[in-house]
Amino acid sequence: MSLEWLVAWSWSLDGLRDCIATGIQSVRDCDTTAVVTVACLLVLFVWYCYHVGREQPRPYAAVNTLMQGPDAGGLQNGFAYCQSPECVRCSHSDGLNQKLYHNLQEYAKHYSWAGMGRIHKGVREQGRYLSSRPSIQKPEVFFLPDLPTTPYFARDAQKHDVELLERNFQTILCEFETLYKAFSNCSLPQGWKMNSTPSGEWITFYLVNQGVCVPRNCRKCPRTYRLLGSLRTCIGNNVFGNACISVLSPGTVITEHYGPTNIRIRCHLGSAEDGPRVVFMVDLWHPNVAAAERQALDFIFAPGR
Repeated sequence: MSLEWLVAWSWSLDGLRDCIATGIQSVRDCDTTAVVTVACLLVLFVWYCYHVGREQPRPYAAVNTLMQGPDAGGLQNGFAYCQSPECVRCSHSDGLNQKLYHNLQEYAKHYSWAGMGRIHKGVREQGRYLSSRPSIQKPEVFFLPDLPTTPYFARDAQKHDVELLERNFQTILCEFETLYKAFSNCSLPQGWKMNSTPSGEWITFYLVNQGVCVPRNCRKCPRTYRLLGSLRTCIGNNVFGNACISVLSPGTVITEHYGPTNIRIRCHLGSAEDGPRVVFMVDLWHPNVAAAERQALDFIFAPGR
C-alpha cells in the first residue's frame, strides 16, 4: 500500500512540474507588454470592486429632513402628503440613504455589480439630487442619474404596452362602468380612495398600489387585472408601480407636483367624453432603464423592504 502511494505521489509531482514548466514557457512565448497590461487591468478591477463594495453614501441630509423643511407645512412642491406610514412617498424614514445603499450591497452580493454604475451613483449622491437639482425633474424619493427626460414620451417608447391597452379599452371601460354604478347607493363605495385637492373631487380605485396588489379591488376588475400581467414594462414588483382608475369631477384642480421617481413613465388611457374625467393610469418602466437596473431596483425598492 505504501509503495503504491509513493508511486502515485511521484506521478503527481511530475505532473505538477510539467504544468508549471508549460505555464512558464507560455509566458515566455507571450508579449511581455501584453502580460503586464492584463495584470494591471486585473489589479485595477479587483481594487474597483473592493472600493465600490466598501464605499458608503456621502453624508448629506436625510431625505425626511429635505422634504419637511420650512416650505413644507404639509405641502411640498404643491403636493399634500397623506402622512400614511405605508406610503413610500409620504413617510420619510431617517437614514434612507444608508438603507438604500445597504439594499444595493445586498443585491450585488446575491447577483452582481455589473451594470450597477448609475444606481450606485444615484444612491451615493441621492441627498444632492433631491435637494438642489436645477432641473424640471425633481423626484421626491429616488432619482436615477443620466436618464433622458421629456415632458411627454412618444407612443413608440413602450409601443407594445400602449397598443395592448388601447385594444382593451372597451374591456376596461365596461368594468369601470360596473364599479361606478355603486356611487348611486353611497358617497364613496368600498375600494375607492379620496385624494386631497384645492378644489373639486378626485377619487382613485387601485388595482396595484405601490407595488402591492389590492385583492378586493382586483376581484372587481378581473379582466383589467389580467391585462396588467400581459404588459411587458409594467412596474409591478417595487414601490413605484401603480395601476388605478382615476376619476376627476368637472372643475377639479390638482396642484402641480413632482412624482416620487424618474425611473417610470405614467401611461394614461382615457376617453374624450363629457362629464367626469376618467383615466386608467399604469406605471411603466422608463425606456432607458436597462434590464439589469430594473432587476436591481425591484430588489432595492421591494414593498416592505
